[in-house]
Formats: sequence, structure tokens, C-alpha cells
Amino acid sequence: MTTLITNIQELLQVRETSIAKVSGAEMAELPTIKNAFLFLKDGLIEDFGSMENLPKINADKIIDATGKVVLPSWCDSHTHIVYAGNREQEFVDRINGLSYEEIASRGGGILNSAKKLNDSTEEEIYEQSKIRLEEVMRLGTGAVEIKSGYGLTVDGELKILRVIKKLAENYPITIKATFLGAHAFPLHYKENKAGYLDEIINEMLPEIAKNNLADYVDVFCESGYFSVEETEKIMEAGLAFDLKPKIHVNQFNSIGGIQAGVKFNALSVDHLEIMTAEDIEALKNSETMPVALPSCSYFLSIPYTPAREMIQAGLPIALATDFNPGSTPSGNMNFVVATACIKMKMTPEEAINAATINGAYAMGLSETHGSITKGKKANIILTKPVSSYYQIPYAFGSNLIDTVFIEGKILN
Repeated sequence: MTTLITNIQELLQVRETSIAKVSGAEMAELPTIKNAFLFLKDGLIEDFGSMENLPKINADKIIDATGKVVLPSWCDSHTHIVYAGNREQEFVDRINGLSYEEIASRGGGILNSAKKLNDSTEEEIYEQSKIRLEEVMRLGTGAVEIKSGYGLTVDGELKILRVIKKLAENYPITIKATFLGAHAFPLHYKENKAGYLDEIINEMLPEIAKNNLADYVDVFCESGYFSVEETEKIMEAGLAFDLKPKIHVNQFNSIGGIQAGVKFNALSVDHLEIMTAEDIEALKNSETMPVALPSCSYFLSIPYTPAREMIQAGLPIALATDFNPGSTPSGNMNFVVATACIKMKMTPEEAINAATINGAYAMGLSETHGSITKGKKANIILTKPVSSYYQIPYAFGSNLIDTVFIEGKILN
């Protein structure tokens, strides 16, 4: 199957050779070609360039993209798409004055989702989750990381990871699975935290590794959840099973989670709403990608990741949705990009880099996703007619996507 897209107003994120990530001042540079063509063949990017250099190509399908922009599909490196039910009541509770922490202390929050998940069958969870996955694909996401973490039991966590595996088998979108048993302490382990750590390390992890159910291991390192010492124990245990860490840190407090993540060479550290000078310093010259989740800040009315300080310090940033039932019931990466521009003062170029090439890095997909590069997956977004790509964050409430391609095929 071959597709030729011609007369593209502007082709974004063009990289002749594949790069891993962009950092600091480089984030403001978004390479593009105006009046371009793009040729897709057998699910991959075969060729691209300016229309004046268009060679003779016999394509199965030709699309005239006059007035439209083409860019690589979004790479959403932090989601919790697989869950049961919803937490609409907690949304109203927050409007009425309760904080996220107060709701959690009453048995709401993550524990509420865990109860719903453990009361649901695997098939029920799959049917609910596939609707969310299909929605994010239509919104332009071409690669997604999905975490467990709403089981908090051996059976519950394995159930989620099996659902993630089934989604990956049944859909063309690239999916990475992350084990997040350390999302919260179950009620029956509230007075025996060491017991739950033992269950994660000696029961869950070996079973997950034996069945090849996860790519990464995650921990919610935060006051009232998992301490730095506990986080390090779980990261170390995960690495013994070849599960690289990607961890939740600094959502509400800075307690040393970033430093722990860097120490264990975590692929990413995610949230980062509260950042100290020491936290920024710890990330310098590391291989760990800082990931911001602006729609979580929007939904919870908490601070936004200080992107400007971090970029000025020379750091890279990736953007992701944090799609989950409690703090971010949205998987819309277009909204994430817009919110990063509006609330975090990232430029459109920085935000698009953060949501494509850096998002791919934060999932270990730099070689195959995140840029318009020959040989990479033909996962792309074709916009509706726009005045420029600035319209993507500017018209934040509009759906500007015309067509999504996944592995070179039009998504229906």
C-alpha cells in the first residue's frame, strides 16, 4: 500500500537523520518544509521533500493537502487508559471544596478506582478501555504508554497488564506497558507497608516478567504514597527483571524522587509540578526525560510544570496527557499542546517537539516514532486547512484534524 500526499502547506518535524531528543534552546527549533510532499509505503515513511523536487511516483492513493499541515502523530508517554468506571463524583467533591488528598484519605482517589477494577471482569475492562484507545487515536495519538496501578493486588495488576497486551495485539497503534503496582498502598496494607512492598517485589514482578507483560516499572513517589527509599527498592527490583523505571515524582512535593530517578537512570520522571533548583540541577546531563502533564494541572487546579526555567537550564521536556479517571479524564494531546503554550509559556515549536520527538524518547521509541524521517513508522496527522501550524494551539477548542494515518493506513 502506497500513499502520496502532495501540496502540503507545511511538513513539520522533518529530520533527515533520526535524533533521540531535543533539549534546551534546540527545543525552539522545529524543522519544516513548505509546499512539500510525503510518500508512505508499506507502513513506513519512504520519502519526502519540496514539491519542486517531487520525483515521478506511482502511488495507490494520492491526497492533495493544499492549505493543510502534516506532522508526526503525537507520542503520549504517560497514560492510565485501562481502568473501570469513572470518578465523576470526586470531580464534584473537588468543586465543593475537597482537595485531592482529602478525597484520597476518605478511600476515594486511586483506591476507589482499584475497588471498581477488582469488581470488574477482564472483558468488561477491555471493552471500556478500547473505547478510550480508539478516541485518542482519532485525536492524533500514534504511540501511547499505558500503566497498570488500579489493581493493587496480584490478580488486579496482572488483569490490567493482560488488557494492555490485548489492546496492543488488536490495534495498530504502538503501545508500551508500564507496571505501576506502587500507585498507592491498598487499605489492607495501610499498617504494613513493608508487606505490600514484599508483594510487589516478590510476587507481582516475577509473574509480570514471566509472562512478558510490561516494558517499564513505575512508582508514585510522593508524600503519603511511596517514600524515596521505597521507590528505590522497587526500581532496583524492576531493573533485575529488565524493567527500566519511569516514575511519578514532584506532583505535590519535592522529596528527592527526581534524584532517585536519575540515580537509577530512569527513562523519564513525570509530573514535575513542584520543582526546586536542586531538582533541575539533578536532571542536567542525565539521560532521564522530564515529562510534564499540563492537563492534570488544569483539571486539579495545581501548579504547572515550570517549563521556561527547565528549558533555560538546558533540559528537554516531553508532554503527555496522564489520561486517568481521577485527575485527568482526557487523552487529548491537542489540548495538552495548547495548554503547554497557554499556561506553561512554551512556544508552539517547543510544545510540538515535546509532544512528538521527546514523547517518543520517553517511551523508548526514538528510532521509530516522533519525526518525519525515512524508515520511521508512517504515523502522521493531516490537519484541516489552517493558516499555519500555530493554529493548533491557538484554536485550542477546535478539532483541526482531518485525517490520521497509523502505519500508513487511514484511520476510519
